[in-house]
Amino acid sequence: MSADRDPLPGQGGQEHPERPGADPRDTEPAAGEPEADVERRLSPLSVVTTAITYARSAVVPVLVALVAGDFNPWVLGGTVATAVLLIVSGLVRYLTVRYLVTEERLEIRSGLVSRSRRAVPLERIRGVDVTSTLLHRVFGLAVVRIDAAGGGALQQEEAKLDAVTAAEAERLRAELLRRRSLLVDREEDAGPEDEQGGQERPEAATADTVHFRMPPRWYAYAVLSPGYLLTPFAVLATLFGFLNQFVDSEALGDYLIERADTIQRFLVSQWGTLVVAAAGAVALLLVAMPLFAVASYMINQWRFTLRRSGDSLVTERGLFTRHSVTLEYRRIHGHELRDNPVQRLGSLVRLSAVVTGLGETATRAALLPLGPRAEVERIVARALRPFEGRLAAHPAAARSRRLFRAVVPPLAGAVLAAALGWSWAAGALLLLALLGVPLGLDRYRSLGHGYDGQQVSVRSGSLRRTQATVARSAVIGWRWRQTLFQRRAGLATLKVTVGAGRGGYDAVDVDFAESVAFAGGVTPELVAPFLVDGRAGRSAADG
Repeated sequence: MSADRDPLPGQGGQEHPERPGADPRDTEPAAGEPEADVERRLSPLSVVTTAITYARSAVVPVLVALVAGDFNPWVLGGTVATAVLLIVSGLVRYLTVRYLVTEERLEIRSGLVSRSRRAVPLERIRGVDVTSTLLHRVFGLAVVRIDAAGGGALQQEEAKLDAVTAAEAERLRAELLRRRSLLVDREEDAGPEDEQGGQERPEAATADTVHFRMPPRWYAYAVLSPGYLLTPFAVLATLFGFLNQFVDSEALGDYLIERADTIQRFLVSQWGTLVVAAAGAVALLLVAMPLFAVASYMINQWRFTLRRSGDSLVTERGLFTRHSVTLEYRRIHGHELRDNPVQRLGSLVRLSAVVTGLGETATRAALLPLGPRAEVERIVARALRPFEGRLAAHPAAARSRRLFRAVVPPLAGAVLAAALGWSWAAGALLLLALLGVPLGLDRYRSLGHGYDGQQVSVRSGSLRRTQATVARSAVIGWRWRQTLFQRRAGLATLKVTVGAGRGGYDAVDVDFAESVAFAGGVTPELVAPFLVDGRAGRSAADG
């Protein structure tokens, strides 16, 4: 298989601002732009940020020593010496760290006593992220993280430059990606074409287009995200963990045991007040959950932006710490839409990219937070390629399997509990069995697979439903799996293997013969060798 690597009109890169129509691959720097292949330092303000960063771990011990030591001269002298050492360490770091971008690699040199020199080949760079914490933003600085493949495995952070100016961070990101693109294109022109072309670029897109800016009403969707809705419990756990550092648990336990009778009498005499207090605490927690969810969601997703820059998609988000992630189109092979039953009631979904060679995929591949499906699909149509086909329903036997697995186990448990005389357990299990009916039906309705001539899409799951859509050129294989019960029902689980994202996506409980025909229609050159007289052979199950 092969995929066209030539960029579409308007997709080759940004043109020189003073020369309309200039070659977008022109390597000549623009006016005022720093010269290429020149060794550079971090920002001089890195001395301050380094000292403050190192000082965070020493603030609490120093304050405790100053207060508990009653301003002992030795403590004061040690505090001053620590401050001087922090400033010196920041100065040494500024004077010793150098970085250089050449035509083929990024070189970073650091260290005074123990010197280090790191070279990152540009063709192995998978992403360049720019992050600005609140401290960095105060001084107009940023952290550049280069994610590259090394040693046969993906290292999430091959190199880091902390801290450069915000303008230098953006220039460095653009320079690294531009030179990497030039290097990869030269290799492709000299050798065979890559068989896994990336997501096709939208033809109408300009050099820098904003596809999405998060509207205020989207922050309210945090109450439908379980992770954010449980934020108060995480805060309470952190608070208890902090207090536990100052409490002797053994001494507290002995104290409670010695006064158990007194505590019991107090609880009996004040039970009414305690019940009211407990009810008030529960009500306060129920009110705090959505408030904390929205607040934490705003901090994390503040001013979420999805934009196209050159041949890349860039996401930016965050209130205190601003994260910026760049995904090249050549490495985007599709997208995923995810939701849960509550979110489906409001027709809400999340969008993420199917990307090759990306660490921390769950966060770095996110293209849109939770939002209305119709708006998300419109953004997919502008920024990526939507799936234009229809998902085929799975056989009735798949519905039977979903219902059996959701209803029969708790129903059997209810019968056993009733036989043992555990009426409360039997009632609870019977309720679970009844709830299993709509759950099983929803799991069946969520099943589907399809092909629109360019992309393959599979969908499954209920409590966490995922629809993955990948380009045909990204499919590198198929795998069929059958349990004993699936074979008796003529079903199979078909895995679409891709060299991106999670590595593969399952079409669960499809008709086996139909799944072989489906795979053969998508990639006949891969499936044909495993067919015998036009039918699925025994080796087809091994993909």
